[in-house]
Amino acid sequence: MSSVLAVGIYLADRPHAAGHLLYELAGSRAHEVTQRWTALAPGGAGYCDLPCTVAIEISPAPKFSLIDAMTHDADNFDWVFLCDDDIEVPADFIDNFIELAERFDFALCQPARTTDSYIDHGIVARMAGLSARRTRFVEIGPLVAIRRDAMPLLLPFGNDCGMGWGLDFIWPGIIEEAGLRMGIIDAVPVAHRMRKPVTGYDHGGASRAMFQLMAAHPHLPREQAFTVLEAYV
Repeated sequence: MSSVLAVGIYLADRPHAAGHLLYELAGSRAHEVTQRWTALAPGGAGYCDLPCTVAIEISPAPKFSLIDAMTHDADNFDWVFLCDDDIEVPADFIDNFIELAERFDFALCQPARTTDSYIDHGIVARMAGLSARRTRFVEIGPLVAIRRDAMPLLLPFGNDCGMGWGLDFIWPGIIEEAGLRMGIIDAVPVAHRMRKPVTGYDHGGASRAMFQLMAAHPHLPREQAFTVLEAYV
């Protein structure tokens, strides 16, 4: 049995699927799951009564600063899951996901996306017939899992990464230098179709923060990052 910390941020004034995700993660039969959610409630608007809500933010705040606050004790857990509030997961998701992550020895991983999801990077789309792929790219959302041995390398995120754009091009070098593995799990895909991406925050500001972040850290170019190193049936 692993101890899992699942954290997420939900938009209190908009429809979201955080309740569904909270319910599914809490239903694990194989692992002990602790959940913490932060509600974004502009000016106090919306409903902030989701179970496991640990903070309510009424003013704009950098996403990963909020995540840092919720993962301050990450080293007490075997896995940390970073969750968006607009995804749908299959039944028994967390048990099946961790079983495959452990089978393929992924220290950093994500579920593939269903083909009817919004997909920004084609590599994250589910590959039919595969259980998983070892890759040089794990996207910053909508769900990311970090194993205990990768936590000191990736956490805390700090105040300079804003919405986190660009981290997924920095992570591969860090993970590979440490001799760890990362990948995408195809057998338990998630649906990301509820809200079109980049509708809840400033695209221009996030882009500028991404370029500043990548300029300050070694990173892979896209053509190198979007690489499948191994595929598993």
